[in-house]
Amino acid sequence: MKQYKLFDAEFKFMCIVWESEPLTTRRLTELCREKLGWKRTTTYTVLRKLIDRGILKNENSVVTSVVKREQVQKYESEAIIEKAFDGSLPKFIAAFLNDRTLSDDEAEEIKRLIDSHKEG
Repeated sequence: MKQYKLFDAEFKFMCIVWESEPLTTRRLTELCREKLGWKRTTTYTVLRKLIDRGILKNENSVVTSVVKREQVQKYESEAIIEKAFDGSLPKFIAAFLNDRTLSDDEAEEIKRLIDSHKEG
């Protein structure tokens, strides 16, 4: 699971990949220059590190993700709940909803999600 840990710059880089994959390394360097202000060498350094960690693959200069956005989101959310809320989902939700109101549609969607994940 540790492979899903991404630092902020890596996550921004991965968002570019997830939104545009499959993409050529040339296109990736162009997008990173436009969106992140990175030089080509920075893009290739981060690309190599993520390939070495098994998060991306580069075959014939075409970059695709091995690890999907949902896997990273799941890892990150579980890590936050564990670290900041002692593993308690209700504590997390209470803190998240503090001073926040939900629309009827949002509340209904959350109820549906909870119902679909109940035991029994």
